[in-house]
Amino acid sequence: LASIRARLEPSADAMLPLSLLTTAKGNPMLVELKNGDTYNGRLVNADSWMNVSLEEVICTSRDGDRFWRLAECYIRGNSIKYLRIPEVVIDMVQEDEVVKEKKVKNFQQR
Repeated sequence: LASIRARLEPSADAMLPLSLLTTAKGNPMLVELKNGDTYNGRLVNADSWMNVSLEEVICTSRDGDRFWRLAECYIRGNSIKYLRIPEVVIDMVQEDEVVKEKKVKNFQQR
């Protein structure tokens, strides 16, 4: 429980969403839109406005009764309600940030 709480509580070294999306490229993710539709696919690209491009997508209607298979899709960042990203990607971002912090500390010690 403590480890879950530590992951959920904001900290001084909280990761930025953009660095998370950059690391998540090539990995599967779920995107839920504000209108309730969901998109499951592999992240191809994300920009600074959190617009995302997905490929091999399965779109599900908000009611869950209709499905579409799309080769690719583009989703505007301002229509996204939330993103679900695999745990391994979150761990990769945390490891990358630790490496960056070490590099900064080593540089400052010069």
